[in-house]
Amino acid sequence: MNFLRGVMGGQSAGPQHTEAETIQKLCDRVASSTLLDDRRNAVRALKSLSKKYRLEVGIQAMEHLIHVLQTDRSDSEIIAYALDTLYNIISNDEEEEIEENSARQTEDLGSQFTEIFIKQPENVTLLLSLLEEFDFHVRWPGVRLLTSLLKQLGPPVQQIILVSPMGVSRLMDLLADSREIIRNDGVLLLQALTRSNGAIQKIVAFENAFERLLDIITDEGNSDGGIVVEDCLILLQNLLKNNNSNQNFFKEGSYIQRMKPWFEVADENSGWSAQKVTNLHLMLQLVRVLVSPTNPPGATSSCQKAMFQCGLLQQLCTILMATGIPADILTETINTVSEVIRGCQVNQDYFASVNAPSNPPRPAIVVLLMSMVNERQPFVLRCAVLYCFQCFLYKNQKGQGEIVATLLPSTIDATGNSVSAGQLLCGGLFSTDSLSNWCAAVALAHALQGNATQKEQLLRVQLATSIGNPPVSLLQQCTNILSQGSKIQTRVGLLMLLCTWLSSCPIAVTHFLHNSANVPFLTGQIAENLGEEEQLVQGLCALLLGISIYFNDNSLENYMKEKLKQLIEKRIGKENFIEKLGFISKHELYSRASQKPQPNFPSPEYMIFDHEFTKLVKELEGVITKAIYKSSEEDKKEEEVKKTLEQHDNIVTHYKNMIREQDLQLEELKQQVSTLKCQNEQLQTAVTQQVSQIQQHKDQYNLLKVQLGKDSHHQGSHSEGAQVNGIQLEEVSRLREEVEELKSHQGLLQSQLAEKDSLIENLAKSVPVQGESENVTTAKTTDVEGRLSALLQETKELKNEIKALSEEKTAIKKQLDTSNSTIAILQTEKDKLDLEVTDSKKEQDDLLVLLADQDQKILSLKSKLKNLGHPVEEEDESGDQEDDDDEMDDGDKDQDI
Repeated sequence: MNFLRGVMGGQSAGPQHTEAETIQKLCDRVASSTLLDDRRNAVRALKSLSKKYRLEVGIQAMEHLIHVLQTDRSDSEIIAYALDTLYNIISNDEEEEIEENSARQTEDLGSQFTEIFIKQPENVTLLLSLLEEFDFHVRWPGVRLLTSLLKQLGPPVQQIILVSPMGVSRLMDLLADSREIIRNDGVLLLQALTRSNGAIQKIVAFENAFERLLDIITDEGNSDGGIVVEDCLILLQNLLKNNNSNQNFFKEGSYIQRMKPWFEVADENSGWSAQKVTNLHLMLQLVRVLVSPTNPPGATSSCQKAMFQCGLLQQLCTILMATGIPADILTETINTVSEVIRGCQVNQDYFASVNAPSNPPRPAIVVLLMSMVNERQPFVLRCAVLYCFQCFLYKNQKGQGEIVATLLPSTIDATGNSVSAGQLLCGGLFSTDSLSNWCAAVALAHALQGNATQKEQLLRVQLATSIGNPPVSLLQQCTNILSQGSKIQTRVGLLMLLCTWLSSCPIAVTHFLHNSANVPFLTGQIAENLGEEEQLVQGLCALLLGISIYFNDNSLENYMKEKLKQLIEKRIGKENFIEKLGFISKHELYSRASQKPQPNFPSPEYMIFDHEFTKLVKELEGVITKAIYKSSEEDKKEEEVKKTLEQHDNIVTHYKNMIREQDLQLEELKQQVSTLKCQNEQLQTAVTQQVSQIQQHKDQYNLLKVQLGKDSHHQGSHSEGAQVNGIQLEEVSRLREEVEELKSHQGLLQSQLAEKDSLIENLAKSVPVQGESENVTTAKTTDVEGRLSALLQETKELKNEIKALSEEKTAIKKQLDTSNSTIAILQTEKDKLDLEVTDSKKEQDDLLVLLADQDQKILSLKSKLKNLGHPVEEEDESGDQEDDDDEMDDGDKDQDI
């Protein structure tokens, strides 16, 4: 407050004395009046004065205005006036008609008043609570005021909101407001809130911000929408840029698929509005945020694959080949396609298949290269095409081979009807435009990056220089142009190409040294004392000569390593050579190029270094320095160590392959053991069931014996028991088959383990022998032995498991033998019982026949007695008949039972 009063006192042009008194009286009315109407009128008057007399109103009224917000919340009108007044005090958006000398004093008034306001954090919390009011005249001024606070002092206000309960959630509700002006200003508020604050960005993202913002963009017409689409896209960039968590959430939520309709842009000859260009530019930048080379490789790769699968890459390529696209949109589209395909084989293969809609169709790569080597094209477009070509070849050996193949004699179109990528690169390499020379040289260097095969293939390329003269190799033509003293940009490009070509390729080094003019040219360039402009060329020449020494296989007697080092010592001096070599990394443009893969230069004269080449310099500068100072004996030792290491690497690679195969075999064995365990558990369950069934059969047998002892007619239940035993015998037979199968499995498993034991023992014997040569070899062999030891331990554990399994199988077999013995005994006893039942049945039948015969004889005798006149008692007869009937009934019942 005292500081602000000092500023006010120092102003040359301030309010009149009457205005100051008026402001003071209004503040007194706000503070002391008991009538709401009076306070409301006073705040309204302060609002009208706050724009012209910002400093005075701010100093005298801020405290009273905050008190109004706290005490008069029931009256929306006075709250609205208070919020508008605070906004006028804090915001710098309004243009103020003040003199220049006072403008400097009041320039930072907004940040100072903001600091006063947020000194009490509860003031920000109070403002957040007011945003919950649905009344337009409260909510909208509240949004504007909070946005202004965030613009003035973002980090402290962000921190207060972050720790406020439900603070961010309250602000997210603004996106759902049906009143567009509040919703749109809510987007601006969230822009300021999420700027450079990862914690708030995550909270906003998980509050469903992506869904809501994409809905707004779709409702507004995608790229054809107004400025609200632009604001939403800026907010999306805030949420996603350099925020790996939110990027992953965006991808996992399938929001990448919703970006495809943004780029459904047809050929338009009627022109593009400035807003549409801005919107589409931001949309392309948002895609690049998700696939930026600075993101973690795994996250970038997954987004690249998602963009191909949903057709987004295809849509971008359609824009790339369309007509009527504004130049800046075309340039940004090329950059976007570049990063979508960079290092992703599937996307690179698709891009290679894209053709331009021409007659005849031409590959998109060829059409783009035409623009790159055409000096009439805009500089930024040519840079974008170079970046696209570099991204197409990045980690793409297949693509590198296809580009180099277009330079080889067997693939060149003899009719001349079509131009290839290789021909365009050669044309650019030897044109009169230095920028085309540089771009073509760098592009060709990327076709060789990390690919020894293509470096050797490129040695076959022959160029026809003029009629009647024999063709020269591409390598020789590059050195010829280099020695002709062309522009620095051209020479730098050619030297970067030669350094990339010769590094890690002894055959190319031999071809280069075979031309007797090359080494004297390089030593002459390095030895001269030239101006600052030529120092970079000297450094690159030193690097090229150093590469010719370091990767020299000593196949040329006149240019062996030792002779070249003696030549440097004699004509240049080792210290001078190393100093010149250091000119490269000390150059002012070197660090700039090493930061990002994209060749982004403000103007052509800054186009000196390539990003991948800076990596090569960093890798080789140290080893070349050591190689220059090494003696011949050290070189010999190093060569021997290299050969030993190569041999050992081959051995280690062989062992690694064997271990990999053994790992696979172990996995198979583990699966087999797991299967056998499952089978073992099943067999144990089956045996348990068998034992239970046998016990049941025993109980049934004992019960049957008791029943047969009492009554010989209980044969039905016994037959049922025999049937159950029949089922039991079938199950036992099945178990026997499973045990036999288990035996065969175990035999096969043991034979495989025997073979692995033999193989591992041989490896274990051979590894120490290979490890006696060198310390490095011993260290690597120890690692192999460790893995083999672990492998032996794992195999031992596997044997123990199989042994345990074998013991379990033996126990199961014993149980099965016991079951078979018990079943055999039961079967024998069953047969005996069957025989006894059969005999009993026969005896019963005989008895029944005898009884029937006796009854017949009795009836016959009674009939004879009646005929003879002998009296026969009917009652006895009837009684006997009844007794006979009862006896017959009882017999039938017994038989039924």
